[in-house]
Amino acid sequence: MSDHTLEDQLLHHEDVHISSDLPFRKWLYSWLLDPHIEGNYQKTIDKWIVILIVGNLFALVFEQIPAISQAYEKWFDFFDIFSVMVFTIEYLLRFYLAPEDEEFKKRKYARGSYVVSPFALIDLIAILPFFLQAFISVDLRYLRSLRLLRILKLFRILIPAYKEFVVANQGRTFRQKVHAVVFPSEYGGSLHTIFDTFIVIWVIVSVLAVILESVQGIHYLFNLEFIILEAIAVGIFTLEYCLRMYCCVEEPGYKRAVSGRLKMAKSTSSIIDILAIAPFFLEVFLHHLIDLRFMRVFRLLRLLKLSRYTGATQSLSKVIAREWPVMAASTFIMLLLVVMTASLGFLFEHEAQPDKFENIPQAIYWAVITLASVGYGDISPVTPAGRAMTIVLSLIGIGIFAIPAAILSSAFTDQLKRDRESLVNTIYEMLADGHLNEKEIEYIRTESKRLHLSDEEVRLLIDKANREHELMEDVSVLPLHKIAANTDHTIEHYKHLLGQVRQLSLLTDQEKFQSAVDNSERLTETDKKLWTLIALQQSSTK
Repeated sequence: MSDHTLEDQLLHHEDVHISSDLPFRKWLYSWLLDPHIEGNYQKTIDKWIVILIVGNLFALVFEQIPAISQAYEKWFDFFDIFSVMVFTIEYLLRFYLAPEDEEFKKRKYARGSYVVSPFALIDLIAILPFFLQAFISVDLRYLRSLRLLRILKLFRILIPAYKEFVVANQGRTFRQKVHAVVFPSEYGGSLHTIFDTFIVIWVIVSVLAVILESVQGIHYLFNLEFIILEAIAVGIFTLEYCLRMYCCVEEPGYKRAVSGRLKMAKSTSSIIDILAIAPFFLEVFLHHLIDLRFMRVFRLLRLLKLSRYTGATQSLSKVIAREWPVMAASTFIMLLLVVMTASLGFLFEHEAQPDKFENIPQAIYWAVITLASVGYGDISPVTPAGRAMTIVLSLIGIGIFAIPAAILSSAFTDQLKRDRESLVNTIYEMLADGHLNEKEIEYIRTESKRLHLSDEEVRLLIDKANREHELMEDVSVLPLHKIAANTDHTIEHYKHLLGQVRQLSLLTDQEKFQSAVDNSERLTETDKKLWTLIALQQSSTK
């Protein structure tokens, strides 16, 4: 398989071929709405429609707050008009292209069938209140609440994903199906992606709510909304945690019913999940015993849940584990230097500034900010010896405190390089049969996303793997032990060597060579017989 074909498989959107000779309606449907053509704009359109739907949901919530709706009434109206225009264009586009849709094109009246279909009715309800209010001279403000039904448009994404999920999980148990939704697997498909996206959105929303709740003016306006939002978020995160604990026994390494779940409960990701919901339950059940409002700030730990959905934290964990001995040594040196600096600071400055250098533990604060070259200035030496020591320690601190950062930086870069080399080796192994199947293509996409590789970089990696694969096919350039490790390579190399011997027998003066062989001891009797046999075979074929 050629490099170009492999790129076509992996990077569909780079080489989308839709013939311009198609009828306009068919051509337009192929580019915009056909879900079976990889690389067209169908997924992009769906993504932005979903974003607009979620934006409308938030706008509807904010519109119920008089202080906000009155101050930004024009902006709300503009956003509503913009949303209706987009949804109207989408509705008309789908109506026009209905004869090309597989669901309707075989029916006698394709467009009529589309109009009465559930999705079309939902799309119509999403825009109808606006037009009724615009063209009928009746107070229909109560119909504005029907805009909430726009969220039903999300079913256009959910239902196909669910149908795909059902087909992929036929014959599997309920627990295996839950596992496919919650954990990455080959059975999850788009539904697993939607589940992950849903959790990520709620993490971001809940963390933003915690941040905004700390602003007194905003908290006053949205006190009830914050309480409801927190309850919903905790409910979602609690359900997610229970589902993970229920189906984790389907994961490799967690197979046993009790010990497997205990092992999962002790994992870093599960501990983070517990910390995301613990403040809420502790405050609900223990508020009459102790004031636990301070624990609300720990809800910000929900941000750590996002580490499950990015490969950066995995790479950082590998770096820390790999470089821990060096980092531990540098950390020890830093701690030693901090204690020594604090002790000297106390020795030189205690008599001059007993309130600031009262004891060595208090001097540690000054030592840290001095060695870290921060220098807040709230504590500073006044004696000549203390100032001289501060100058020396500040210069030393620049290098000492930079060591861990330099180690992490270089090691992180090296880890990314290793991961990319590992991806190249994996691609090379995948290319052993000359092509990439769907599972292999999906793996490359996932890994390239984790390693933050662009399409161009992925293409370069594939080119590199292809060059190495072609080099492997040229058996003669491989080391002998690698040739011997593969039977096919051994046979090819043996044929190559025999071909060279035959060429020698044809090009060499047989009489002179035979005379030299007879008078030489450099060849064994077996070597001489083999040469004679090949020479006779060559002469018989002339």
